[in-house]
Amino acid sequence: MTSSVPNDLLLQLHNAALSDMHTSRPKKLVRALVYQAEDLTSAAEDLANEHCFTEALQSARSTDQLVEVWRKQLTYWDFATAPEWSDTEERTDARRRAVYALLSLSEGTRKLLDDLIPVSKAEGPVVITDEFTPWYTPQSQQGRPWYWPAYRAYLESKRWEPDAVAGLDVATDTVVERLADPTQGLPYQSKGLVVGYVQSGKTANFAGVIAKAVDAGYRLVIVLGGTLNMLRAQTQRRIDMELVGRENILRGASEFESDYATDPAWSQGKFATFGALPSTLGAFDIVRLTTRDDDYKSLLQGITALEFEKHEPALPLFDPRNLHRSSARLMVVKKNKSVLGKLVKDLRKIKTPLSEIPVLIIDDESDEASVNTSNPAKPDAERTAINKAISDLLGMLPRAQYVGYTATPFANVFIDPSDTQDIFPKDFIVSLPRPDGYMGARDFHDLDSFVPEGERGYSNSNERAHVRDINVKEEDDDDVCLQRAIDMFVLTAAMKLYREQEGGLGERYFHHHTMLIHESVRTAEQRELLIRATRLWWNGGYMGPAGHARLRELFDTDVAPVSAVRADGHAVPSSYDVLAPYVGPAVTRIGGDDKPIVVVNSDTDLETGEADFDKRSIWKMLIGGQKLARGFTVEGLTVSYFRRRAGNASTLMQMGRWFGFREGYRDLVRLFLGRAETQGVKEIDLYAAFEAICLDEENFRSELKQYAKMVDGKPQVTPAQVPPLVSQHLPWLKPTSPDKMYNARLVEVRSPGQWQEPTAYPVRVADLRHNTALWMPVLAGLSNEPTTFSYHFPAERSRPAVTHSFDALVGCLTPAEFLGLARDVRWVTPTQFAPHLVYLSEISTGSAPDVDEWVVLAPQHAKAGQRLSLGGRSGALSWFGRERRRGPLFGAISEPKHRAVPLRIAGSLASPGDHATEALTKPRTGVVIVYPVVEGAHRGDIDALGNLAPEKVAMTFSFVAPATARRSDGRVVRFTTIDSAKEGQAIIDTD
Repeated sequence: MTSSVPNDLLLQLHNAALSDMHTSRPKKLVRALVYQAEDLTSAAEDLANEHCFTEALQSARSTDQLVEVWRKQLTYWDFATAPEWSDTEERTDARRRAVYALLSLSEGTRKLLDDLIPVSKAEGPVVITDEFTPWYTPQSQQGRPWYWPAYRAYLESKRWEPDAVAGLDVATDTVVERLADPTQGLPYQSKGLVVGYVQSGKTANFAGVIAKAVDAGYRLVIVLGGTLNMLRAQTQRRIDMELVGRENILRGASEFESDYATDPAWSQGKFATFGALPSTLGAFDIVRLTTRDDDYKSLLQGITALEFEKHEPALPLFDPRNLHRSSARLMVVKKNKSVLGKLVKDLRKIKTPLSEIPVLIIDDESDEASVNTSNPAKPDAERTAINKAISDLLGMLPRAQYVGYTATPFANVFIDPSDTQDIFPKDFIVSLPRPDGYMGARDFHDLDSFVPEGERGYSNSNERAHVRDINVKEEDDDDVCLQRAIDMFVLTAAMKLYREQEGGLGERYFHHHTMLIHESVRTAEQRELLIRATRLWWNGGYMGPAGHARLRELFDTDVAPVSAVRADGHAVPSSYDVLAPYVGPAVTRIGGDDKPIVVVNSDTDLETGEADFDKRSIWKMLIGGQKLARGFTVEGLTVSYFRRRAGNASTLMQMGRWFGFREGYRDLVRLFLGRAETQGVKEIDLYAAFEAICLDEENFRSELKQYAKMVDGKPQVTPAQVPPLVSQHLPWLKPTSPDKMYNARLVEVRSPGQWQEPTAYPVRVADLRHNTALWMPVLAGLSNEPTTFSYHFPAERSRPAVTHSFDALVGCLTPAEFLGLARDVRWVTPTQFAPHLVYLSEISTGSAPDVDEWVVLAPQHAKAGQRLSLGGRSGALSWFGRERRRGPLFGAISEPKHRAVPLRIAGSLASPGDHATEALTKPRTGVVIVYPVVEGAHRGDIDALGNLAPEKVAMTFSFVAPATARRSDGRVVRFTTIDSAKEGQAIIDTD
């Protein structure tokens, strides 16, 4: 096997055998190889055995072509959902063993393949679904797929990892199979929502859904591509390039007549191609009704472009004999009243009966503009008109399917009562997994970090590595912070050029390098910011000693130490002197045209090419507001300078343009954030605000994962029951009309062995005083001296071993005592805690309760200070500084280091070997963790003896129920239906 000829022939042989199995099932490998060898040279017959394969694997590397061919196919089988040939779960060792058994491979070959191609344990999508009739099966699609295989091949040509392609295959299947069968006689409108992450590849998902949907028979695809021209154009180009393809774009016209003639990717051959029009190759064409530069316009030459051809005129269009011989129509339209009005008007004119057309509507950024707002006095009053246009489309197209896409789990499509009649996702909600290589909110925060705060550094703290504070006390402070951010932009530009030259990445690997400066949406303020940033750039002295001195200091104190531990194998210069020769070219690349800054606050910035990432390489600073705040992808974003305030969680998250994929420069990403931004009379820490939102999102996604588990083959939570779950996180989000209510009421949340942390503590003086008095006897009963607890986490993969230690005062409550206290606690929104209270009552009462006692822990600070006199304990109780992050709700209250010990005592974690912890660990024991919280406005009122008025203390607590306190039916939530006659409706009228 030393000659390249046998190696090439072996690759060709295995490629042929695996390709033959791709659309069916794993088959005996040797028999498949022998069969394929007959069509190759006689030498191939000598290679058609397992011994030659094993010998090749023994000397192979994970990147060898033979291994890549097998990786692609094994991953495909690993990810297959409920295949006929195996009853094993996808992405498990059991599935892989089943594949090997069908291939009849020896143990030696199996081990070699496992070492080279480990089983992917990547998470699949989480699906909250109503019951549906399966129709989208391999059998139903046999011989028909065209655009999905082509799209999959395109992604593979872009070097997508097999896991990513297989994951996309699974995720898009979960959407398409829940649409209505386009060939069925009775029309049905399925409506769903797909929740991804900000800048995480949602477009790839809906492009895959479109590909599979048109293959299945959907013949009109309407993509609602945002509210801005630049967003619509960006989406149109992406779909055209990756899915529609050159031949469908040209349709016989000259290459130079294409709307992409001046696009570099067009001339470089980066658009998908089929070799000829698909209709001439036995498939069907996609006819574009919009282009990159032109939104939908009224069709002046009649409505012929929207007319659907029927080969059997007597049969309806949805009959397979017509459907699969008809071209598909595709349009990407802006969410604009006028544009959507033209489309509705034209559809009413066509001869093809609208009731016969299978339609797919994809609504990108569905929580923006699509939902109804009933107050016409608001600045965004046009949203009602857009919502009406979408409703009109759904009303006139009975076979239309609606799929919304958003990155905000708390999208108001869950909440607004009008949506029950149009775009509420009544059939399914799909939560996409976080993709590999994605840099999101979690990568800028230390959520649930195992490392104590005092021991965090660049290697084990995302905040230390990537986040830099903007603290503006004096007027000149903002210039100082902005100058440092611009210096970082220049320095990281030089680092990118260094990696291209010295790190083997090659010239122009980093096609874009950008910095985002985001302070205001007002154009006048953006003009002022442009003047300031321009002055700082030209006075920066980057070619002289002053500039080099600043860059040297920044390199030595920031870039070098961070990249030393986070470069992930990419080149890092040994000193600033080694990097210095690249600073000049970097400065020239950014400002050589005397335009180092681009202001993006109107569509003309895109139309003139100033901010068009598709048409040119951009190494610039960008100043922008709303145009850059939602949906638009800022390519090559490395440094962000963010001081803008936002009024709600979804808006704040959408502004996070620094999320995305940062291949080759992840260690260079820096986020400069305002830590004391003024909002009215309050000061807002934007970093803390982002962290609170991030925690909410993480928790909600985790909850959806629990709720998605089937019970007795049926969903335990349907989409109609999701709104009251969302209200657990955002209690003030309720039906906007007083004569509406949720039809499903959340009755109980069961949480055996799980950390639960209520946040809806009261704001009224009387209620705060009541709660403090309620806890006084508990505090008085705590131990006089603290006990030191610890929990040791051994090293795992990328996480080093760490021990969590803390001191706590200890007490005990009977089940009746804690239940009585929990019932008497007052809340700003009682509905948040009510479902937990039902569970606590269930496990604490009756003839066979599930809890014997509750251990009470009151964590204490290691250092002196922050002490209160409560419960008769003179200056002996630690208090914690926390703020309300979401209206009246607190953000995170507990500290990560406090969680492991209670979880162990309740039976959720293994023994750490700590004597103090084990002494409290007994079966049927729960834990209550008490945190006296003092908000910022009251901390100055604590006197020297630790006295503070009881109404200025929020007595907060977390709890962990015994891990054994579970029910046999496996349900984690329980609902009741208000109006059983309207079961399945999310919102109903009140009497």
